[in-house]
Order: sequence, then C-alpha cells, then structure tokens
Amino acid sequence: MINHKLSIIDPNAKIGKNVKIGPFCVIEGDVEIGDNCIIESHVTIMNGSKLGTACRVFPGAIVGAVPQDLKFKGEYSTITIGNNTIIREYCTLNRGTAANFQTKIGDNCLLMAYVHVAHDCVIGNNCILANNVNLAGHIVIHDFAVLGGMSAIHQFVKIGAHAMLGGGSLVRKDIPPYVKAAREPLSYAGVNSIGLKRRGFTTDQINHIQAIYRILFVKGYNTSQALKIVEANIDVSPERDYILSFIKGADRGIMKGFRQNG
Repeated sequence: MINHKLSIIDPNAKIGKNVKIGPFCVIEGDVEIGDNCIIESHVTIMNGSKLGTACRVFPGAIVGAVPQDLKFKGEYSTITIGNNTIIREYCTLNRGTAANFQTKIGDNCLLMAYVHVAHDCVIGNNCILANNVNLAGHIVIHDFAVLGGMSAIHQFVKIGAHAMLGGGSLVRKDIPPYVKAAREPLSYAGVNSIGLKRRGFTTDQINHIQAIYRILFVKGYNTSQALKIVEANIDVSPERDYILSFIKGADRGIMKGFRQNG
C-alpha cells in the first residue's frame, strides 16, 4: 500500500495489495479496499464500504455515507462496489437502510462526476451513469444500461439491461430492456440496436427484439393486449422471455409507447 502521509486511515481498515491513496483522504475502520485500487485526493470512504479490485475513485467522492432517508435509524448497512469500477469526481454513494441493508454497484461500471446513488439501489455490471445522474432509493439497474447526463430517476424504478436513456430525462416509470428512452414525458424511442451490435447481438436477434417492441410500443395496444399477442405470435427466445418477465414485474408500470415529436 502507498498512502499519503496527509491522509487519515483507520488501522482497522482492510486494504489490499498495491493500493494507492492520495492526500487528504479519510478511510474509516469498517472499510475494505481490494487490490490495485487507486484512491485519489480528498476522497472519503466511510464505514460499511467494500470496494473490489482495481477500482479508481477520483477527488471529492464520498462512498458509504448514511442514507438520506428519515426512516433510517442508524441500523448497520453496507455499500458494495465491484471490480474495475470507476467513480469520478464528487460522486455521493450512500449505503443501505433496513429495507435491504445494502447498496450494490457491480463490476466494470463508470459513474461520472456528481452522480448520486441513494440507499438500497442495485446497479448491475458494465453500466454507465453520465454526469449528474441522480438515483433515488431502491432503484434497480440491470447490466449494460447507459443513463444520459442530468437524468433523475424516481425511487423504486427498474431499468432493463442494454437500455439507453437520453440525457436530461425524468424517469417515473420502468424502462424495459434493449430500448432507447427519451422525450418528455419519457417514451419509447426505438431499440438500442447500435449498442446491441457493439455487444455481440446478431442481426436476427436485434430484428427479433424489434418485432416484440413494435407490438408493445408502436401498434397502439395496451400493455395487457400486447403481452398476449407477443406470447402468441413471437417465437420463444431468451430475449423475448426476459422482456415479458420484466414488463410483468414492472410494479410502477412501464414508460409510454412511441410518440411523434411535437
């Protein structure tokens, strides 16, 4: 470990091999930092925080602060961050409450400057949250989702895998997997076909997903009608089953279908 003499590191903190800690950091005692992490200057990592290997935390970030939830009564909770995740300047990442006792961020994520992740959120692997994304409590984001800057996400919202959210969005309803979401009010803006191609989806798979979403979001059916038509007419596939399962489990409902601009 290489730590700057101007940082305060509790001797009870568990710090892995080849960790670099810059000046003016505070690392509390109930903290674990995995091998090969880089903690830049002016970072605070508070009790209940666990970072995986090869993470990098930029100046001003605060990891593991207590929840901004009036129901929080000081119960023990944690925040867990996976391997190879980057936390840019001034991110604020809160630990959980008695609801789940844990906030969780996966592997290979990028949280850009000023991102806020509230209590009990679960973020999957390979997600990107651009500058100033704000997550309220209890949000679930599946793998490979990309959230545009200045977006605000309502508590308990779910965002499906490979979804792409336009910058400045206000998200009040769930966003199904594989789609682009934009406009105000938030609505379907097509399948994230470019993102899917980059991640190895075949043309046939993408066409299959597009056929499902034409029924769900373009043809004008209500959600119940669309689900029945998809189940009856679209071949079974992992993508179809995931979409159906996600929408059936969308407790807040899903975003609106296709809208013409203006």
